[in-house]
Amino acid sequence: MKPIRLPVALQQAVMQSLRTHLQQANQALKTHYPEPALNYQQRGTAAGTAWLESWEIRLNPVLLLENQNAFVDEVVPHELAHLLVWKHFGRVPPHGKEWRWMMETVLGVPARRTHQFAVASVRRNTFPYRCRCQQHQLTVRRHNRVQRGETQYRCVHCGDVLQAELSASS
Repeated sequence: MKPIRLPVALQQAVMQSLRTHLQQANQALKTHYPEPALNYQQRGTAAGTAWLESWEIRLNPVLLLENQNAFVDEVVPHELAHLLVWKHFGRVPPHGKEWRWMMETVLGVPARRTHQFAVASVRRNTFPYRCRCQQHQLTVRRHNRVQRGETQYRCVHCGDVLQAELSASS
């Protein structure tokens, strides 16, 4: 897959957001955490990920291009908060009370666990599954785990176990 070229101004806006929020956190926490590494190699439907041990934030370049302001304002501080929580509190639940406190009190950003970006441009093949209230699209990885009997997934709304829909060719 060919790497995506991000405009320099967009990369600068991301870096400015990272530095501003890190400085804000360092002042509030009376610490001097270093600047994390930043790369644009996140794939799939995740907007970004925080890599704790390597002190790194990975951002999805496709979703960044499609949602520039939201990335700068929300995704960058979201991932930074994960790193800061890990340094400050150790291993705790990823979106637990410590992370919410870091987001809202220290960084001044609403604590949203997941993004609401359109993901059609980054979604690979999906497989239709059903519960009693709606259809779901499972990724290849999740579909294969279900097929191998390793796991099952439940609808967060109705609680039903998701069942693969039979294709028309079956």
